[in-house]
Amino acid sequence: MLAVLRLCLLPAVRLYLLGLRVLLGQLCGRPVRLSGGRNEQEGLRAIRRICEEYTEAKVEFMKLDLASLQSVHQFVTNFKDRNLQLNILVNNAGIMLVPEGRTEDGFERHFGINYLGHFLLTWLLLDILKDSGKCGRVSRVVNVSSTAHCIGEIQLSDLNSRQYYSAHAAYCQSKLAQLLFSSHLHQELQNPGSPLTSCAVDPGMVDTALYRHLWTPICWAQGAVARLLFRTPAEGAATVLHAALSPDLEGECGGGYWANGQRQITIPPTFDPQLQLDLWKTSLQLLGLQ
Repeated sequence: MLAVLRLCLLPAVRLYLLGLRVLLGQLCGRPVRLSGGRNEQEGLRAIRRICEEYTEAKVEFMKLDLASLQSVHQFVTNFKDRNLQLNILVNNAGIMLVPEGRTEDGFERHFGINYLGHFLLTWLLLDILKDSGKCGRVSRVVNVSSTAHCIGEIQLSDLNSRQYYSAHAAYCQSKLAQLLFSSHLHQELQNPGSPLTSCAVDPGMVDTALYRHLWTPICWAQGAVARLLFRTPAEGAATVLHAALSPDLEGECGGGYWANGQRQITIPPTFDPQLQLDLWKTSLQLLGLQ
């Protein structure tokens, strides 16, 4: 167990702290590969530090920008060319309360980065995830959501907030969309002996740079409060890693929405099969997948 903690959990926490966007792991005592981030220099520095501290860990970095659909397609192409297994995919990229803006593909930034980029990445990697799950341990998709989804509302006619923009509403919508996607994907995968599961996890309020776009006086106050009441980045990462690694979510026990290491009941819209399906179909259309 201590060896697993040293080779798997601690390196993963270190990468999480530096903002890497995707966790791709080969577990069960085998070397771990962690991959996918937008800041290449920061990622490579993290790789060097990890390899210096944990000489047995096998870690690689691949550039990925979820604000660009082209970057997502290129990342998947490069990953598939490596012929690697993919046992765990953690969809962890996130922005919050940013000023109104568009991704290079024209999507509202919260919706495009927090949700659509992850949707496309997962869709393009489903075949590898399923094949890897057939080799022993069931594969997992872990979507990092937030309690903010509870006050989110899906506006299917205006997912890109063109009629009216509120950074708060856009963020909450993106987090609810993540949860709807995670739930629908899990239902789609529910066949006897399915090699893949999907779940969502809330890491809690974590003291990171995610809050830097708050109004300046509030941001100052938040900084002081966060040091007293918020979770540390390592504690927040641990909740995500529990969803990715714990036997509690293995196989038929997977799926659902998790927080503090426990399955949680959430708001009724997340269980609405029609809303899940409508968002799923709309997302496929927006991404040109159907």
